[in-house]
Amino acid sequence: MKPPLLLAALLLLPASVASTVQPVPYQPPARPAASTAGGDPAAQAAPPSWRWPVAPRPPVLRAFDPPPKPWLSGHRGVDLGTASDGAHVTSPAAGTVSFLGVVVDRPVITIDHGNGLRSSFEPVRSTLAAGSMVTEGQVIGTTLAGHCGTPSCVHWGVRRGEEYVNPLQFVMDLRPSVLLPVEGPA
Repeated sequence: MKPPLLLAALLLLPASVASTVQPVPYQPPARPAASTAGGDPAAQAAPPSWRWPVAPRPPVLRAFDPPPKPWLSGHRGVDLGTASDGAHVTSPAAGTVSFLGVVVDRPVITIDHGNGLRSSFEPVRSTLAAGSMVTEGQVIGTTLAGHCGTPSCVHWGVRRGEEYVNPLQFVMDLRPSVLLPVEGPA
């Protein structure tokens, strides 16, 4: 068969069998249990159940862009815009302050939320101490100048074990949208 005829036959084949195919009702996929190692990151995502750490809901000034290898450069969190330096940063979920100090040249606060999840914020000034329990929505500090310049921002990172994950998956549903077939006559 000549290539143009073969192509035409392949393109017409779905149309010729379409009338014999019955639509399958949509069943949402079951959410697999979160895993701490390997696999599809979307399958490991927790349902969005945390609060935004800055109010009102901030713009994302720089997205999560992890490096292909842990030792390479990348952006291991998101930069959230704030109204000004000195904006309140709140805990996105309950936890315990596990670190409060300076990393390189920026003050950082890290909260252990349990189940291997830790979130960190920089540059943030805080009066809390390591070991302090925090509740969801509790003010944990205020932003300082220096990370984004203008506009002001706070860097929010989340780790699951030792792996950085996209913090937005905890406040937004990042699963892809699925278009469903229209039922009934066309």
